[in-house]
Amino acid sequence: MYASCFEVYKFSIVMKTKKTFLNGLPELLLLQVLSREEMYGYQLIAEIRARSGEVFNFSEGSIYPILHRLVTEKYIVTRREIVNGRPRHYYRTSAKGQKHVAQLTGEWNRMVAGANAILGAQYA
Repeated sequence: MYASCFEVYKFSIVMKTKKTFLNGLPELLLLQVLSREEMYGYQLIAEIRARSGEVFNFSEGSIYPILHRLVTEKYIVTRREIVNGRPRHYYRTSAKGQKHVAQLTGEWNRMVAGANAILGAQYA
């Protein structure tokens, strides 16, 4: 009925590990989509949601800070356009960003291959 201190501690470690494990995934997904097509923020969020079959449903509050960091790090570039009287920022990957997304994708594929080797072909 009540969780022991050990069970609570174990759950806490699992949740921290899961959070850390998936921490770079939004960045990878953003860069991967932007490497194919220039998009504005909301369009990018909707595209990731649609392509993932709604598995990934990021909020604007979680995506915009990542986009701003990627601009600062020069992995993506932005341009501003006025649409219906309001400014809209469009994003695309830079040459540096293209290299970075290739590196991140390679790392992700190695992690997935390792996990699949442990889980077995039934989950691949």
